[in-house]
Amino acid sequence: MVSIGFENKTKFALWVYPQTLKDVGTHYQYDNCKSQSEFIEKAIRFYIGYLDEEKSVNYISPMITETVKAQINGTEQRLARLLFKVAVELGKLTHLLAAANDVDDETLRQLHVMCINEVRKINGVIDCEDAVRYQKE
Repeated sequence: MVSIGFENKTKFALWVYPQTLKDVGTHYQYDNCKSQSEFIEKAIRFYIGYLDEEKSVNYISPMITETVKAQINGTEQRLARLLFKVAVELGKLTHLLAAANDVDDETLRQLHVMCINEVRKINGVIDCEDAVRYQKE
């Protein structure tokens, strides 16, 4: 390599295929480059940036994955606590209703089957007003 005083650039031999050199000659002006050397230098810098970015992705990707997992776990824990509280309240209501009403086993079994079918039909979205209207019919 020979160092010349033109902007501290270094001159060196570059071995490329004839088609590659032809492509450089065709495309360097489209990239607003003043010379083929400038085009090749930009291409090298672009490729180096690409390689460095690939390293960054390999570093950042696991961090993003861990962050998302932590968020999901936190959400899962909050939902589990809320479901527990809802289950406790539902248990209290069930015991209050059982204490206030004398329901035979057959009626209870029919109610269970009816509720399973209703929940399937409404896709689990329970509406108290609909239940009140049904009971009044």
